[in-house]
Amino acid sequence: MYFVSNGFRERAKVCNQPMEPAENRKPTILIIDDEEQIRSLLVDLLGDNYHCSDAGSAEEALAALSQDTFDLVISDIDMGGMSGLELVPHVHSLSPDTVVVMISGNHDIEFAIRALRVGAFDYISKPIDLRHVEASVERALNHHSLLKEKRQYKEQLESLLEQRTAEVDWLAYYDTVTQLPNRALFEDRLTQAVAIARAKNQSLGVLFISLDQFKKVNDSLGHGPGDSLLKEFAERLKSCISKSDTVARFGNDEFALLRSQINGTKDVIETIGSLSQVLKFSFDLTGHELFATASVGVSLFPLDGEDSQTLLKNAGAALYKAKKSGGANYQFYTADMHELAASRLALETNLRRAIQNEEFLVHYQPRVVVDSLAITGVEALVRWQHPQLGLVAPSEFIPLAEDTGLIVPIGEWVMRTACLQGRRWREQGFAPIQIAVNICGRQFHDQDLSQTVIEILEETGFPSQNLELELTESSVMQNADFASSVLTRLKSMGIKISIDDFGTGFSSLASLKRLPIDNLKIDRTFVRDATTDTDDGALVMAIITLAHNLRLKVIAEGVETEEQLRFLQLLRCDEVQGYLFSRPLPAEALASKLSIPQEAQKIQK
Repeated sequence: MYFVSNGFRERAKVCNQPMEPAENRKPTILIIDDEEQIRSLLVDLLGDNYHCSDAGSAEEALAALSQDTFDLVISDIDMGGMSGLELVPHVHSLSPDTVVVMISGNHDIEFAIRALRVGAFDYISKPIDLRHVEASVERALNHHSLLKEKRQYKEQLESLLEQRTAEVDWLAYYDTVTQLPNRALFEDRLTQAVAIARAKNQSLGVLFISLDQFKKVNDSLGHGPGDSLLKEFAERLKSCISKSDTVARFGNDEFALLRSQINGTKDVIETIGSLSQVLKFSFDLTGHELFATASVGVSLFPLDGEDSQTLLKNAGAALYKAKKSGGANYQFYTADMHELAASRLALETNLRRAIQNEEFLVHYQPRVVVDSLAITGVEALVRWQHPQLGLVAPSEFIPLAEDTGLIVPIGEWVMRTACLQGRRWREQGFAPIQIAVNICGRQFHDQDLSQTVIEILEETGFPSQNLELELTESSVMQNADFASSVLTRLKSMGIKISIDDFGTGFSSLASLKRLPIDNLKIDRTFVRDATTDTDDGALVMAIITLAHNLRLKVIAEGVETEEQLRFLQLLRCDEVQGYLFSRPLPAEALASKLSIPQEAQKIQK
């Protein structure tokens, strides 16, 4: 029994069946032939395994194809009206994945070739061989499945490409840690804001903001808590601006804020005040409570620049002045700030040249036993002999060297020079002493530090047991597991390990207990006020007592008065170092204070 629906005929037994799940769906076939007998034959042959529909003409078939999708179309070539060959392009236009098999009573090979050229998959000759039909249908449906899988795969690739393209576009303009706009997007918005402000005769402000002591947080607690601090700081910054403003992260600890449509410095100062208010609350960094401050540099349009790059440069100069002033303050740009920035750039250039020209010197400051005042060792301290400026203080170039990474080659040169000097003193007959060399955070976290030390010791012939490495607690505590591994390797070579500036970081004696260290050096800031400030005195006492309980030697830095020395003698501090005994001296000058074996190594005051 047949019925007519939407211009073509479909078997009743097919239409009345319930909808099957997609995974169990039978393939669908549309049979087109102007001979009823052929259509019925094919429907009866294929109907048990497939959902079959039929149409008596190409026109009826197109009506059906416009409403439904078929996996396979079996079509006669010669029909009244549109031919089967003319139908094929229309089928593929409506449904690209549909496969077409042609039927024809013409046995001329040219007909088969024409069918394949217009896009048919196969060609069946009349009279119809049922086995040939079944095989052709199976091949055609397999081809349809491949086409469908290929299309789906292509769509997945296109979707993935769109997704990745969107991600790349996002990464090009946003910061991954804070989700804020990055420098590129900020500069674009600033350029647009400047153009609008110029056209409307308005003012705007650019604020460069830097988190004070962020590097110390990263070095002490690690990058995870450091990123958490950046995220929370970004959220607090956003709370200080309006919807028309922009806040961005420029990198590391620096942020930028664009205030548009301002009424002079008053509006900017109010924004800075809002920032100060949100920074009054502590930051919770995975169990570490931290209070943060920020430095701010400000430039104004059109007063301090009439284009985005000039405004950014001048805000950066103002920020540098704010940080040099101790941080936790703000500075508006002034013309003389360029001189400061230019001076810093010139100093960096000279510093790079100084490494090439070997303009550095090493001075040595003695370390003495508290009771006998005998020299037990020296600390190697770098000095820069600038050809025009003379002797440059370490406080002027060491921070710059750390910022630029130049501290690594400088530090290696100091270690090599100190080891060579130690060997010379031994060859001159002086008693062996410890030579302490400072290791910066960048050097310590260099994976080749141990190998570098080995090479320097082999090159200089200096005994490893007379070399002492001084590391700050912040560099050691950045990654305790890594620190333990590196220090253990160094200790196995006989090298002594000291923790320098103890008390200024985030570590504790308990956390240092796990590390293979020999000495603690109490920071000079505590020693300076230990005899006048009860809190500092109590802290020094606690450090010495607990360190001795952990079988660590304690060395006090910055001893300058007899009163400080007597206080440290009373607390049974092991060794002291400071101007009371000697300033850092060139190797030749220090030689007069050393002695040959069997003589007391006392300082000749």
